[in-house]
Amino acid sequence: MERQAAGLKRVFADLHLHIGRTERGEPVKITGSRDLTFRNIAHEAAVRKGISLLGVIDCHSPGVQRDIEELLMSGEMAEAEGGGIRYRDTVILLGAEIEVRDAGFGLAHHLAYLPDFAAMRDFTSWLAKHMRNVQLSSQRLYAPARELQAEVKGRGGLFVPAHIFTPHKSLFGSCSDRLADTLDPDMVDAVELGLSSDSRMAGFLPDLDDYAFVTNSDAHSLAKIGREYNELRLAEPSFRELALALQGREGRGIAANYGLNPVLGKYHRTYCLNCGSLAEEQDGVRCAQCGSPKQVRGVLDRIMELAEQAGRTEPYVPDSRPPYVYQVPLEFMPGVGRKTLDKLLARFGTEMAILHDAPEAAIAETAGEAAAAMIASARVGALALQTGGGGKYGKVVNRPR
Repeated sequence: MERQAAGLKRVFADLHLHIGRTERGEPVKITGSRDLTFRNIAHEAAVRKGISLLGVIDCHSPGVQRDIEELLMSGEMAEAEGGGIRYRDTVILLGAEIEVRDAGFGLAHHLAYLPDFAAMRDFTSWLAKHMRNVQLSSQRLYAPARELQAEVKGRGGLFVPAHIFTPHKSLFGSCSDRLADTLDPDMVDAVELGLSSDSRMAGFLPDLDDYAFVTNSDAHSLAKIGREYNELRLAEPSFRELALALQGREGRGIAANYGLNPVLGKYHRTYCLNCGSLAEEQDGVRCAQCGSPKQVRGVLDRIMELAEQAGRTEPYVPDSRPPYVYQVPLEFMPGVGRKTLDKLLARFGTEMAILHDAPEAAIAETAGEAAAAMIASARVGALALQTGGGGKYGKVVNRPR
């Protein structure tokens, strides 16, 4: 780990988490787990995951805001001085995921983070005038993307295009070929890579050369929190500190992105919906196996298409770009089941401590040599992987050593 500047510390951040239900059982993210409440997310991250900065991107929902207000009034949580909601040593940033379709372009999802509770409530009032059901997650906004950007930035917020390459509802996967087609480039604070890409792949697009990259879990269940995450250099976890880190100011910054090897992502390669074969077996138009034209275009294939349009044959990855570390989540590892994980947590405290800091010998004492070897091999990218595609994740296919 790189040495931190004076007064700064390592902070792990997962900035894309969904709310499944409110405390009263009202749906927010329909496909999210029922136990994904604001309070449960905060507790899971603080106690089990070891993640100190969270982005809950359904905080525009009035039902979620009622839950937050009750937590603040009870004293269980408090507003953080630098922006966000503090629970123990973890700070939750107040975010929203918004679906937009500009005239002549496809659907895209964008993330908005507001500096405090009052700003988020005011943002909800604006959203409600341009949205059919502001209670639910990821709803369509009937206004242009640039107007959304202006509303976010006018309230002191951060604007981040979401999972920018996925084939469904993303900036490059389904919306447009250029960022400036639908967005004001000067009002984009960072871009979210998504589960099927990494910094090198994104480096094929000149449009992205000047932006910070973040990678997040897009969690729809408590277990998926921290599936992908970022290591930041901050004085403390807060909205203000994150804004400085995305700009690379005052020593703050992104030290590393931790994510799945792209081949594990469920949209990495183009996939035939008819017979299930991946792009390696296709000619790009019809499936070579069955001849069907019904395909889900993969992230890698879409990036290569855009790179060809831009005339870029090699990725641009400047020295200033933080490393992208292939991190296999504990739940992906064969032999690391729930009982084994509970034993590891009882000894080492959090999943981040297990993944980053626990010595292999100590892990072996607790969970056995096979699990320890698996975790150690994952740290250096030595696991064999099966490619994902068409909505199905790849997987670890063998044990190490």
